[in-house]
Amino acid sequence: MEIRRRHPNPSIEVEIVRYQATVPDAEPRHILEEIVWHKEKEVTRLRERLPLLELRKQVKDLSPPKDFLGAIISGKTQPALIAEVKKASPTKGVIREDFDPVAIASAYVKGGASCLSVLTDAKFFQGSFENLSLVRQAVDIPLLCKEFILYPYQIYLARTNGADAVLLIAAILTDVDIQYFVKIVKGLGMTPLIEVHSLTELDRVLAIEGVSLIGINNRNLETFEVDLNTTTQLLASRRDKIEALGIVMISESGLHTPDDLQKVYQAGAKGVLIGESLVKQPDPAGAIAALFSGF
Repeated sequence: MEIRRRHPNPSIEVEIVRYQATVPDAEPRHILEEIVWHKEKEVTRLRERLPLLELRKQVKDLSPPKDFLGAIISGKTQPALIAEVKKASPTKGVIREDFDPVAIASAYVKGGASCLSVLTDAKFFQGSFENLSLVRQAVDIPLLCKEFILYPYQIYLARTNGADAVLLIAAILTDVDIQYFVKIVKGLGMTPLIEVHSLTELDRVLAIEGVSLIGINNRNLETFEVDLNTTTQLLASRRDKIEALGIVMISESGLHTPDDLQKVYQAGAKGVLIGESLVKQPDPAGAIAALFSGF
């Protein structure tokens, strides 16, 4: 999957007059590219309000991050559950009208989640870094910042708001980016969760030094279609290499039933990241119990 990082229709100065040059294919080709283009502008605005230097100073005063990877390995359930605090999605809109991030996070903890994931994207998922901070203050288990990370700035922002781990999406990052970001994340004592969707992306990530946790997203981020066979097929294709490298694998998206969990667990996933099927339930803790009833 090729993602253009910036809008291909730049402004040009001509004799004091600013206009948009017309170039082919100037519209985003799919939702992921639209998100990335918006995120580029968003990070620029954030930097203007709070410079990276200030964020780095704030990080120095924080207590050490919690062990996200360790929590998955010694999971409270098998597979270990990363429960997601998620209000909306680009395709389905608002998932839960009475969205209370702290109440939902607390219910997840009560239900036996090993870790939590908190959506921080505002425009497309109606999340926020404030939600991440609020959840951090309310629970004591490791937190993943679920964000479309393009720059180190976002990693530091996640850390200052209480994240113990960050998501790095292979589809929107180069190999050099991933390698550099992994070093930054680990240097902060955090855990990088590298997300892939295809065999090409998995092979790219397996070749990068320092990767210890990979998530297989069953959702195609171009079309948002979901297929659990994505997890089973990728794990079957590279099982020996994954085991030799000692990498822990997570299955993400499209997990709704105990049979779904059995399918990805038997394929080799040590953890699952689940949002929509839990967050929309009136009793998320009870929903977790029902989902893991077959284990």
